[in-house]
Amino acid sequence: MRDSIAKSITGTIRDLHKSGLVDEITMKNIEKLCIPEVQDYSPERITLLRKKFSLSQAALASLFNISPSTVRKWEQGVKHPAGASKKLLDIMERKGLQALI
Repeated sequence: MRDSIAKSITGTIRDLHKSGLVDEITMKNIEKLCIPEVQDYSPERITLLRKKFSLSQAALASLFNISPSTVRKWEQGVKHPAGASKKLLDIMERKGLQALI
């Protein structure tokens, strides 16, 4: 439901922008506010992402400021990333490692 509301709002603002009722700055601010929800990360997806950037479990843990055992538990499926860690995985996947350092 959140996604459909965000699409509706941005669509309406885009139409208002095209007709000159909303300026460019407001348009960009609205688009930034309607950021899509971060997807869940499976153990396999985390492992593939870590290996894509040639990171050890310890290196990924250090980058995220978490313990290596947490990364190991994610990859084993014992625990799942949440909150800031989930967002950092999303940023790393979409924008690359450089976005985090």
